[in-house]
Amino acid sequence: MPNKLKLALEEVSSKLSAKMTDIDIVEHERETRLKAESCGMPYINLVNFPIAQEALSLVPEEQAKKFKIIPILLSEGELRIGVVDSEAPGLADYLKEFTKEYFGHYVLYLISQHSFEVAVKHYAGLVKVKQGVAGVAITESDIKKYQGLMKDFTKVNELLVRATVTDMVTIIIAGGMDMSATDIHIEAEETDIKVRYRIDGLLYTVAETKKDSWVKLISRLKLLSKLKINIETKPQDGRFTIFLTKDKIDVRVSTIPTAFGESVVMRLLRSSATGLQFEDLGLQGKAYDILKKQVERPNGLILTSGPTGCGKTTTLYAILNKLNQSDTKIITLEDPIEYKLKGINQSQVDHTKGYDFTHGLKSILRQDPDVVMVGEVRDPETAEIAVNAALTGHLVLSTIHTNSAAGAVSRLLSMGVKSFLLAPSLNAVIGQRLVRRLCPKCKQETKLDGETENRVRKILAAVPKNSGYQVEMNKLKFYEGKGCQACGKLGYKGRIGIYEILTVTPEIEKVILETNAAEQKVEELAIACGMVTMVQDGVLKALQGITSLTEVFAQAE
Repeated sequence: MPNKLKLALEEVSSKLSAKMTDIDIVEHERETRLKAESCGMPYINLVNFPIAQEALSLVPEEQAKKFKIIPILLSEGELRIGVVDSEAPGLADYLKEFTKEYFGHYVLYLISQHSFEVAVKHYAGLVKVKQGVAGVAITESDIKKYQGLMKDFTKVNELLVRATVTDMVTIIIAGGMDMSATDIHIEAEETDIKVRYRIDGLLYTVAETKKDSWVKLISRLKLLSKLKINIETKPQDGRFTIFLTKDKIDVRVSTIPTAFGESVVMRLLRSSATGLQFEDLGLQGKAYDILKKQVERPNGLILTSGPTGCGKTTTLYAILNKLNQSDTKIITLEDPIEYKLKGINQSQVDHTKGYDFTHGLKSILRQDPDVVMVGEVRDPETAEIAVNAALTGHLVLSTIHTNSAAGAVSRLLSMGVKSFLLAPSLNAVIGQRLVRRLCPKCKQETKLDGETENRVRKILAAVPKNSGYQVEMNKLKFYEGKGCQACGKLGYKGRIGIYEILTVTPEIEKVILETNAAEQKVEELAIACGMVTMVQDGVLKALQGITSLTEVFAQAE
């Protein structure tokens, strides 16, 4: 009996203690509310409050415990945070840096210690993200859930109609990966949202969804790419990364304000693309041998020329892969760095800090490099430094915006580069375009009309005899893509370059020195020395069934 009585008394005492604790909690919440009122802060009780996981995941648990803060809600660019002590040491600095990176605007709510202890337990149920790897927000499992379901454009639209905002972003990216898109465009229009993919250089509309999900969709994209959610009137740039088992996708995000909301463009940069080898560029015959020889020279200037999006940087990366040896120091200066290359020192231009191509190139040359790649020659200062570097024992690679290889010579001279410096420093200029490859599974022979056949014969007849090509004019066959499931019914799959390789021969060097190198004269001399023009290279590739004449004439003439 005494033991039973003792147990009963302990049970009563325990219940009384629990009751007292509840009373203390209520009193503590009342005191916290009064303190908030006196400080002019909003108050909130987080017991049974539905804390958003999307908000909670923004602050690591260790930081939450250190400063006793809980992010509770993310709404239209405004982050709401519960805090036990708004004047805690180091809290103001942490919030300043944190919100500078993500949002730019937040609201603090005063909470009690008990409220914090209850809320911090939500971290136990939070989906864990691999720490120490920036940008992991969409996982491989998320992508795999939708990959393979979107082999044509209609499937993307069907899936988006019934998806949540989080799934919408995943579906859009998974669809882009399925269809080998290089860019994804998400555009707000007056009544709806339009999603478009750039596939092999052309834009295709793949989906149109309801406008009412726009705010949540744009917020989700900005969260992933670490952009400020509340800024809608200025352009922003960010990026995030999707880690796959055998690959890594860097997603570069750009936003600009438009009439009906922000336009978002995501560029999908596959790390596997950096493995493109020099031999796989699509150079053929004598052009391959000439460029290979020029690339292996210890010094000089090699330029790739053409409009934006014609694969100039990809060509330079393939050359760098060929040159990348343990005994060769390679430094690049890029804006921006699109792909990370192992074993190569890559530096990114930062105009906000005065680190542009001119100043960056000067600094790079003090690093004792063997090979230097400059993203673009766009001004007289950069051109002059690049030419001088090529003359002083460095192999310099760069790009320039001209329509032809011969045009690069005139462009450099118009920038103010001295002809007596340019002539001995310039090794070669690569003029290039990208054309779509015919789908091998559905390509079929096509009959040319009389006008097109005459045009083709004229182009082939002009191929230099010393170029290494032999064309049988009585056996001309060309192809078109019919469209099938393998290519998404487009008739094309992938792209290949068409090229013209201009090397500075003694004859061309003489013209540069004597006449300031008129573009037409330089091109005539190059052809006389065996240069195959871009359109000729394209027609020869069409003759091999690699691409179509439609593609060649659209890009090279």
